[in-house]
Amino acid sequence: MRRTLVLISASLLTLAACTTPNKGTPAPAGTTQSQAPPASSTDGVPKVTNPIDTARFKQAPCDTLTRAQIAELLGSEATSTPDLNAQSGPTCRWNVPEVSQASVSVTYIKANTAGLTAIYAKRNTTFPFFQPMESINGYPTVAYGLVDERSDGRCAIALGTSDQEVIDVAIAQSEKNIGKSDPCAAAHNVVSKVLDNLRKVN
Repeated sequence: MRRTLVLISASLLTLAACTTPNKGTPAPAGTTQSQAPPASSTDGVPKVTNPIDTARFKQAPCDTLTRAQIAELLGSEATSTPDLNAQSGPTCRWNVPEVSQASVSVTYIKANTAGLTAIYAKRNTTFPFFQPMESINGYPTVAYGLVDERSDGRCAIALGTSDQEVIDVAIAQSEKNIGKSDPCAAAHNVVSKVLDNLRKVN
């Protein structure tokens, strides 16, 4: 079976208050809407000049990635599990049952109405791991987390689809692939696929 990335969802990070996570499990502590942070804490937040309408995908989050894309990332035996009522927001998780650490998840964050501003406001505090990534066709991305789990093959990236909304893409590599490549680079590759699919219907 081909597994180009072989990926497990890292702690699913909401942009509201968060609890201390257990590795590999969701860790939202609440879904209250983000308040506007002080300007000094959000310097350098990239703007989204061409917002994307994600309403369709919020109703069917597993349509965010195609079967062919998932097969490329995880193998043809990967299965999908949608959760429209997830605390963080509509979510889809893809995994390979016989590979404990292999999965990809995409979440349309509902707890945050401030977009990437909410993440930038919590850099070095709630999110000690904070690493701006290269934008994709003008859409900003940032890798972030309650802890830096790259050494465990995990990474989560927020994609700004507007100045008010973000999509969280979390991946983890299989045990045998940990250390062979940067998991945040792998996650960025998945984000690129997600963005391409979103733009095709906008």
